[in-house]
Amino acid sequence: MEPSKYPLLAREGWGHIGYALSAALAVNWIGGFWWALPLWLIVAFVLQFFRDPPRVIPADPNAVVCPADGQVIAVDEVEDPYLKRPARRISIFMNVFNVHSNRMPVAGTVKERWYHKGSFFNAALDKAARENERNALWIKTEDGRDVVVVQVAGLIARRILCYVLPGATVSRGERYGFIRFGSRVDIYLPLESKPAVSLGDKTRGGSQIAAHLLQ
Repeated sequence: MEPSKYPLLAREGWGHIGYALSAALAVNWIGGFWWALPLWLIVAFVLQFFRDPPRVIPADPNAVVCPADGQVIAVDEVEDPYLKRPARRISIFMNVFNVHSNRMPVAGTVKERWYHKGSFFNAALDKAARENERNALWIKTEDGRDVVVVQVAGLIARRILCYVLPGATVSRGERYGFIRFGSRVDIYLPLESKPAVSLGDKTRGGSQIAAHLLQ
């Protein structure tokens, strides 16, 4: 999708923004600005949380783009819990001040989707990937590589939104979901992939390359 076609505010936040703005305007009209100030601060927070800026998607066909804004909290080799294979994992933690739109790391076909109910531990903890509420997608690229991307709920996140189903054809950097109020996204890649980010790096979903799928 062209960057200009993305809304500046995520549609998932329109209701929250409307409620917050209505409450602030009502209290401002009845009691004045200073009484309404805490509500205006809430409006500002909600606006920044649900912002959805356009991103320019890298053209490199072997690029795996970051699925989320945030901070890299893991770059390691683990057992992929979905495809039961050795895999290279890249984990990105989103705090409440990050953009929370989730984007496809690669182009391909969605082969399977798994949803698991679970706990709500701090998403930065490693056990969150195993025990928290999560939604996983298995994507097979056009050249047959398997990539799994997992939305993981966090300590205060209470809703994972995912808009694609098995059989869907997806594009790299395409917006496919949203997690409300703090969370993480994990990518499980083939072992031969080469990470392009390091532990502690700040990421930009959709426009920054997380790894390369080597030929």
